[in-house]
Amino acid sequence: MLRGFYTAASGMITQQRQQEALSNNIANANTPGYKADQTAIRAFPEMLLSQMGSSKNIPTSQGGFNLPVHNTIGSINTGVYVQELAPNFKQGDVRETGITTDLAIVNGTLPDEEGFLFFAVQNDAGDVRYTRNGNFTVDGQGFLVTNQGYYVLDEAGNPIQTDGMEYTVTPEGALQTPEQTTQLGISYIADVNTLAKEGNDIYAGEAGAVPDGATFTVQQGILEQSNVDSLQSMTDMMNAYRMFETNQRVLRAYDESLGKAVSEIGRIG
Repeated sequence: MLRGFYTAASGMITQQRQQEALSNNIANANTPGYKADQTAIRAFPEMLLSQMGSSKNIPTSQGGFNLPVHNTIGSINTGVYVQELAPNFKQGDVRETGITTDLAIVNGTLPDEEGFLFFAVQNDAGDVRYTRNGNFTVDGQGFLVTNQGYYVLDEAGNPIQTDGMEYTVTPEGALQTPEQTTQLGISYIADVNTLAKEGNDIYAGEAGAVPDGATFTVQQGILEQSNVDSLQSMTDMMNAYRMFETNQRVLRAYDESLGKAVSEIGRIG
């Protein structure tokens, strides 16, 4: 009975974490470049149940004896758990904003299905991070920055200075002002599953240069939208809620059975 109690409880915890992930996705449905989190749910190892005992008083010429008996009942699952939250790095739709500081990477051909392109940025600690959120602006010193104030980097890993001037960005990612041309630091992550999510659409990981054969365009005045499917997320939330309620009813039934076992068996004794 206690085994079933724990199995139902693990199901409730799993659906609660699923609900939290879906709620966060819906809250970021309008966040540029946001990648929806997906929950990887796995089952605990199954257990094989067996009945062990002995047959009684088997007659022999010298009397009787007990013979051990071992009967296999079958397997039982011991519950589920959320193994990890993994972002879905699918290209989001693009939307025209008309704001010159807004940029979007539009993927073309990439050499690896697990690979993806990112803008390289520098956080407050001076570490290089990566983002798909091209909702940039120019700070008071004329540097191109993210909405968190992180510097957008060029291909040499240096902050991009616009001098507060009007600039244009070519489809190849070259930022051009009247005085200079700077290549945006477009980085390639060969395996996005190695990235660590730090919040605010910022990821930590190891990146390299864009490989030969990869094609992309950088569009100015365009933002990549979140890839959250709001309708599907709402449907998944309802399913998670129903599963939570189902496990809750099972848990309540086990609790009532335990209560009867304690009260009624104790009274009979």
